[in-house]
Amino acid sequence: MARLRAPGGCPWDREQTFDTIKPYLVEETYEVLEAIDEKNWSGLAEELGDLVLQAVFFAEMAAEAGHFRIDDSLDAISEKLIRRHPHIFGEGSAKTADDVKKRWDEIKKEEKAARGQAPKTLLGGVPRNLPALVEAERLTLKAAGVGFDWSSAEQVLDKLHEELDELAEARQDASPAAIEDELGDLLFVVVNLARFLKIDPEQALRKTNAKFRRRFGYIERNAALPGAPLEEMEALWQQAKLEPSAQKDP
Repeated sequence: MARLRAPGGCPWDREQTFDTIKPYLVEETYEVLEAIDEKNWSGLAEELGDLVLQAVFFAEMAAEAGHFRIDDSLDAISEKLIRRHPHIFGEGSAKTADDVKKRWDEIKKEEKAARGQAPKTLLGGVPRNLPALVEAERLTLKAAGVGFDWSSAEQVLDKLHEELDELAEARQDASPAAIEDELGDLLFVVVNLARFLKIDPEQALRKTNAKFRRRFGYIERNAALPGAPLEEMEALWQQAKLEPSAQKDP
């Protein structure tokens, strides 16, 4: 990367900035997730390389500007892992995953206090630019951590039905803003339900998206689109649920 960015190197690589490379970081992250979903291990090896490249790219630009080198990033994460695992590298004790998570958060707060960083609000530590489903899950986890939560999945289901009724009422008013608001509330409750059921909502939706791609692909291969009647497409959709070839990505 240093050679690519050096005078006489690659014109494209030399033009890039932190802002222009950001979209590739997001894209490569999702390609890693796709390879994991597909259990494509050779593909995952390649995609992880592409993801690491983004870190190398950012670090090289930072080194050129005199900010830091990639060695500093690797040293920082190594030191952090040691500090935040005192039950492994020190005299601490943690018998369960919850114990580890609690101590991790405590040490994180101690580190920020030592650096003189003002403590954030409880929800202030959740980045605003996360995917919406992930952000909703993180927000509710934080709130649940201090006791602001339902006591059972059944209560969340009751709330889900309540939100469905409120969405139906909003549709009668025909106010786009009200409909959007109620739909957002409905999605937020669904995320909470996934949390109670110990399901990652982002991954659940990604898998359903992949399933829809496969089944609609079966329709596309067996019907004249556009123009096929809905009844024919629905019949093919039902067939796709049973057809082995429709259970794999084309």
